[in-house]
Amino acid sequence: MTTRIDALQQTLAAEHAALFVLAALGGRASTLPSSPMRTGLDTAYSQHMERRDQLRRMITADGSDPVAAEPAYRLPTPLTTGAQIAAEALRVERACATTYAALVAATVGVERRWAIDALVTTAVGEAAFGGRPEALPGLATT
Repeated sequence: MTTRIDALQQTLAAEHAALFVLAALGGRASTLPSSPMRTGLDTAYSQHMERRDQLRRMITADGSDPVAAEPAYRLPTPLTTGAQIAAEALRVERACATTYAALVAATVGVERRWAIDALVTTAVGEAAFGGRPEALPGLATT
């Protein structure tokens, strides 16, 4: 069973990865014509940065040291077309939704409400990258 602080740390690690990948995707997308996907990347990056900062505060308030970001994260190749960039952005958002679903399960009260809001916002944001609504975002379905 994952503890609350473990879940917060895992979610922070996922946010570090998301920010790295989304920044790279934004750079690649900047060479493409303006599109809803580019706007979605900007919005997603800002939201993930806010969440990363909030997670750091929550972990620090608990008396723990927030997990650091890795020096780099692997990007798939190629990432030259809008479709490739959108597919990777969708993968990142879905991975974060899964992490937030686990955080919902590991928290209570204000932290759970925050995790639910993050999960919902992430799931809704998937639409900018071709995602479709799911009944239970962040949960594996069979």
